[in-house]
Amino acid sequence: MDEPHGACCTPGRAAPAALVLSPPPAAASRAAGRTVTLPGGAFLMGTDDTEGFPADGEGPVREVTVRPFRIDPTAVTNAQFATFAKATGYTTEAERFGSSYVFGGHLARDVTARSARVPTTPWWFEVAGASWRHPFGPDSGTGDRQNHPVVHVSWHDAAAYCDWSGTRLPTEAEWEYAARGGLVQARFPWGDELTPGGRHMCNIWQGEFPARDSAADGFAGTAPVRSFRPNGFGLYNMAGNVWEWCADWFSADFHATGPRTDPAGPPQGSAKVMRGGSHLCHVSYCNRYRVAARSANTPDSSTSNIGFRVAAD
Repeated sequence: MDEPHGACCTPGRAAPAALVLSPPPAAASRAAGRTVTLPGGAFLMGTDDTEGFPADGEGPVREVTVRPFRIDPTAVTNAQFATFAKATGYTTEAERFGSSYVFGGHLARDVTARSARVPTTPWWFEVAGASWRHPFGPDSGTGDRQNHPVVHVSWHDAAAYCDWSGTRLPTEAEWEYAARGGLVQARFPWGDELTPGGRHMCNIWQGEFPARDSAADGFAGTAPVRSFRPNGFGLYNMAGNVWEWCADWFSADFHATGPRTDPAGPPQGSAKVMRGGSHLCHVSYCNRYRVAARSANTPDSSTSNIGFRVAAD
């Protein structure tokens, strides 16, 4: 499967917009006590598995060393992001743009009727009024989704939350080290089988994409952030549910010859790395819920399946 990264998994803005974002006031870490401390060390990053997407730069397998760091056991929730927005008055980029991208199968018919379909991926719609507060359009809310991951947040939005909370986004190497949970070269955070013993271990698309999601894993759309068993490091939903922004600029080949100790990606680029796949991933379509899989989007892009989790030194 030699499918390029990008719009197949998440549509994005064509290019970074010329927005000047005012940083929120810095604060002492508001994540203290919630993060998990990981010891760091050397691990095997990437994959040479033929199941992967060579154009994404999943390989080669290489030994990478990361220093000890902290990472949140879950993605940032709607409740947590609401606290940030209330404290700072921050307005997300989707709110500034006036729209965001939503998977069509989760929209009411009247919303799809008045929304613009993405030509290259017709299951995506640009929905006016969609944002983290209104994930399915202006008539929707998050009242019953407080413990679900916040979505419709751009990389810039995630970075602003980190500035406020005294945290940061994980590097791509830290993210993969954390996702592996101590396992060596396993396909998933729990091992090599997608459903060991018939047990669903993550929230991905079940059925035939994009026509029918059977929700056999228990969820159609996002799931609460502590759904399913955590990995060996006590981290939840490192596969599926929502894509998670990383700190690095994306490159398909920089890492092949780049640093092997605390790598931080190339010094510049046009898109930021995303990891983990989402509830829309299916083996026939995206298949990027494997630990080594990667994708990217422009840093001002937002969709109904992109979120983030925080890390710290």
